[in-house]
Amino acid sequence: MKSFASRIVTWQQRHGRHTLPWQATRDPYRIWLSEIMLQQTQVATVVPYFERFVARFPDLAALAAADEDDVLALWSGLGYYSRARNLHAAARAIVTRHGGTFPAQPDLIARLPGVGRSTAAAIAALAFGRTCAILDGNVKRVLARHGGIAGWPGEKRTETALWALAESLLPRIGIEAYTQGMMDLGAMVCTRSQPDCASCPVSADCIARKQGRVSELPT
Repeated sequence: MKSFASRIVTWQQRHGRHTLPWQATRDPYRIWLSEIMLQQTQVATVVPYFERFVARFPDLAALAAADEDDVLALWSGLGYYSRARNLHAAARAIVTRHGGTFPAQPDLIARLPGVGRSTAAAIAALAFGRTCAILDGNVKRVLARHGGIAGWPGEKRTETALWALAESLLPRIGIEAYTQGMMDLGAMVCTRSQPDCASCPVSADCIARKQGRVSELPT
């Protein structure tokens, strides 16, 4: 059996999402913007907001130079307005701290206002090809089910176990497709209710684990 990561990559290439407006680009500005907008918000809701936002603020410099009221006006209706304020503050921080160049290292990205460890890793992987693990809500669900990790994901012990599992499964190549694939799998197949296990590329692992056939799991 192929590795976990290689199956996720193959599945994403065949069945994942490829036509969202922030895909098919390595522009960290657009990837960052999409990741912030997608926090606690559905993709279908985000798409028109994203398109209007980049039409008004096409790059990092334009956002950094904008008035906060203009940023909030474009965000109106999307909710969780602290995201917009942090986005604006982060754009200005990139200008002052990094000379207007988006940092590529996940630890530096994570220091920006409104950016946590998982979001920073997603940006670093999708924009810069950095090999780092993500752990958003969808990915937590995928890994908890796949790894048989019980407990509330917000509990420190459970979250630590999930981060360790996420790190252990990273691919040596194809981090962009793998990262997108993990997000797609959680959103499209391994859903909170009524998961489509028959369409899951790694469901055989779950079956083997439940049946105690751990030796059959790929490394």
